[in-house]
Amino acid sequence: MKPQLSIIIPVVNEASQIAIKLQALQPLRDRCQLLLVDGGSDDNSAKIAKPLVDQVLQSFRGRARQMNCGAAGAQADVLLFLRADTRLPDNAINLILQAVTDGYQWGRFDVSFDNPQPVFRLIAFMMNWRSRLTGIATGDQALFMTRQAFQAVVGFPDIALMEDIAISARLKKLGSPCCLTAKVVTSARRWQQHGILKTILLMWWLRLRYFFGADPRELVASYYRRS
Repeated sequence: MKPQLSIIIPVVNEASQIAIKLQALQPLRDRCQLLLVDGGSDDNSAKIAKPLVDQVLQSFRGRARQMNCGAAGAQADVLLFLRADTRLPDNAINLILQAVTDGYQWGRFDVSFDNPQPVFRLIAFMMNWRSRLTGIATGDQALFMTRQAFQAVVGFPDIALMEDIAISARLKKLGSPCCLTAKVVTSARRWQQHGILKTILLMWWLRLRYFFGADPRELVASYYRRS
């Protein structure tokens, strides 16, 4: 039977937590195809994931390339791009399928963090508000789209950073996103490791540079040098 949804999960070196993350998706396997796309991990991520997904695909490293690889192997007509450190709400599949039935070609969830500190609630509020205002989604918000929409925008642009912003801008030309108020829960580890204020300022600075035409290869170098 053809799956109702293909869930595409790009990973690199997630062995320490991938089993726990994939276990949460097991109840969905009767309706969804789970595709894990490994970008050259050297920590057994693919081996650990293999019994917990329908297929493990190998790709050149780079989130855009990995997600495009997953889309090429997807069987469903609706695609969900899910980061390994993001957890879906319980009714996520029904919400996505209803959005598509209602005529939306793409969309995303509101985001929350797995840390209860007020500062993370504020960051999430600002991310969700900005997304509604601009119609731009981030990868943390679990982007979904029809296969037709994905093909119409020729997939994720093969850039080293900001691929989520770039594809959102393309998808906006097809129609407005469905901004689901149900919340995915994503990890706060990046913010905690590198400092909350430092991470906020870095991401704002990178997005501003991208908006004014900076080469994504330069941005990714700045991201990993400063983060």
